[in-house]
Amino acid sequence: MRNILILTTGGTIASIQSPDGLVPGMSSSQLREQLPQISADIAIDIEELFHIDSTDMTADHWIQIIHAIRDHYDAYDGFVICHGTDTMAYTAAVLSYMIQNSDKPIVLTGAQKPIGFEITDAKSNLQDSIIYAADSRSRGIQIVFAGKVIAGTHARKVRSMSFLAFESINLPEIAEINNGRITRYLTDPAFAKAPCDDAPDTRLAKTRSNVRFYDKINPNVFLLKLTPSIAPDLIPEIFRIYDALVIESFGAGGIPASIEKTLLEELSKYRPEEKILAMTTQVTYEGSHLETYEVGRRIADSFPVLEARDMTLEATMAKLMWILARNEKDRPALSWADIQKLFYDPVSMDTLAAL
Repeated sequence: MRNILILTTGGTIASIQSPDGLVPGMSSSQLREQLPQISADIAIDIEELFHIDSTDMTADHWIQIIHAIRDHYDAYDGFVICHGTDTMAYTAAVLSYMIQNSDKPIVLTGAQKPIGFEITDAKSNLQDSIIYAADSRSRGIQIVFAGKVIAGTHARKVRSMSFLAFESINLPEIAEINNGRITRYLTDPAFAKAPCDDAPDTRLAKTRSNVRFYDKINPNVFLLKLTPSIAPDLIPEIFRIYDALVIESFGAGGIPASIEKTLLEELSKYRPEEKILAMTTQVTYEGSHLETYEVGRRIADSFPVLEARDMTLEATMAKLMWILARNEKDRPALSWADIQKLFYDPVSMDTLAAL
């Protein structure tokens, strides 16, 4: 018998129709009535954490999810989190950093249509998630959606209405689920990890150390999306308020002349560990490469920069929030070398536990 705990957080999967549109409103008991047919070898419990549209997801909600998994970790073989699709990739990335070395599967899923609708993807997504979470070979944090199993640090919502809502970015899917059968892909040693790749290494999963939970996160990270002719006026205020800045640049990455002077003037007021600067790209696939163009090399040569490379924006934001929490006042201050190590090393590296 495999014991699975479903944690509900609201989202479309548990929504009902209201005069103003879909709103989360289905209780855990109502959700249980809608559960698809599951093998008799799988026992399911359901716990309702909160009932929100995932647009309203905050760091406090993430901590609540983490605490629920931590508190029940020894009692269950796997976990399924029912979550709204709009911020699911952020939550999956956050959980990947906040729950490390898990030898049990922690699966996020949801739906584009509520489970109570006649035409819905909710039941198939929930069924696939339960099947995957109940399999003894599954471990770590993934999104299961539309038959795909995607690493929590490489998932992104790419369609707003279609049932094929999520894709795996810069990493093959971990597995596919079809008619209740799991076909696994990332088990071949040929899948080597890139220097900044935070995808789980399934070859090492059975030899990892015990699960480690983190219960502090610092969401004080600002995202600046570059646009042509962007003005620099906001930059001083960003550094006044936020502890880290992620710049979502064009193409391979670089800073336009319109903001470069102001950006460097503001950065010069701080040590790199005081105000973290990270560069990523607006392009979905193949990552950032600051060294390619002069506009990228200029910023990299002028101030210490973290480069996201093949990491998704969601993973970049989540990892910085985790790193910032490691640098709070009740802990020894991290050096820039520490921050670089935390950012670039995959989360499965046991060496991170020392920081």
